[in-house]
Amino acid sequence: MAGYAANLLSKVFISNPRPCDELLSDSFPYKEIENGMLWEVEGKWVVQGALNVDIGANPSAEGGDEDEGVDDQAVKVVDIVDTFRLQEQPAFDKKQFVAYIKKYIKNLTPKLDAEKQESFKKNIEGATKYLLSKLKDLQFFVGESMHDDGTVVFAYYKEGATDPTFLYLAYGLKEVKC
Repeated sequence: MAGYAANLLSKVFISNPRPCDELLSDSFPYKEIENGMLWEVEGKWVVQGALNVDIGANPSAEGGDEDEGVDDQAVKVVDIVDTFRLQEQPAFDKKQFVAYIKKYIKNLTPKLDAEKQESFKKNIEGATKYLLSKLKDLQFFVGESMHDDGTVVFAYYKEGATDPTFLYLAYGLKEVKC
């Protein structure tokens, strides 16, 4: 979706059918994969909490210590996880994953309009196989409410990558303009 992130209205995507956890916004561009069933979003490790303010003083000339001052604790976080307060969940084995997807399909399908239902039914198997092929490498996240009926967000590291890639089940998101 070229130009999507340039939209002047801010958009967030919440878990559908419930609860209303914010899982993504248009400030994180995505790429549709698996016939639009999955959205792929690149996350980034960022440093949070470290603040180094240079006021122009020379501590060594003034007899000060290099470590003098506030002791900020710098923490590395993944931007998407931190921004949307995603909660990591234990990994699924194949049986648990298939059970989750079956329940998810059963809960989501009736909430889609007829056209989307047809597309969803036609393409969800391919998306499921794609996720199953990466199952051993996936991390699992849910929204802040940790509701078990919400959408699971998946993350993994592409070969040689230092930043995670997130996968969202696109039909399980609802766009809300802010």
